[in-house]
Amino acid sequence: MNKPIYVVGGSKGGVGKSLVTMALVHYLKENDEEVFLIDADTSNPDVLKSYEEEVTCKLVNLDDADGWIQFVNICDENRDCVVVVNTAARNNVGVAQYGGTLSKSLDELQRNLVTLWVINRQRDSLELMQDYAEAIGNSALHVVKNGYFGADAKFELYNGSDVRKAVERKGGRSVLFPDMADRVSDALYSDRLSIAKAWRTMPIGNRAELRRWLEEVNKIFPGLVDA
Repeated sequence: MNKPIYVVGGSKGGVGKSLVTMALVHYLKENDEEVFLIDADTSNPDVLKSYEEEVTCKLVNLDDADGWIQFVNICDENRDCVVVVNTAARNNVGVAQYGGTLSKSLDELQRNLVTLWVINRQRDSLELMQDYAEAIGNSALHVVKNGYFGADAKFELYNGSDVRKAVERKGGRSVLFPDMADRVSDALYSDRLSIAKAWRTMPIGNRAELRRWLEEVNKIFPGLVDA
């Protein structure tokens, strides 16, 4: 098999997809992987702007057929790279209409597709995930509960749901993504810093928080990422 494709999804704004994508790219780079980053958030490509000097990046509109064709071609032309996709808040419509372009190409690409679905504590996160899973049924699917919205026990809507049982019955995992102090996350976004650049340039107190957060991130990714 060639290197996998990782899609960081959520289909709504504000759930924390961008930070999960940045953490994933950083983790892969720290493990000596070549990364091709696709940012599908064409209206606000913060992840691309943070990482364009560190990894190969492309802005791709996954709202239309041409974007999905471009996505598949990128995967074919860069088989030695792990492809990471940061999705836009609106991409479930594009997935439903055109996601088959990718799904039906996976065997020929010889790549596995893995989705990290980021959720908050609201019901629509789960409903959107179910829609995505129906549209792209051949993706391994893991659920990432964003700790920004509270401790694991506060995700009771998901934790006690049939959706969780279905995800885990198919081999998916449910993990709690660590929260990051606002002072550090705000600096990442406002200054469009990669995590590596933040480590080089932030004050010592900020770096201490970044270290703590990275240590927590490094506990969850090995079970989700197998590049």
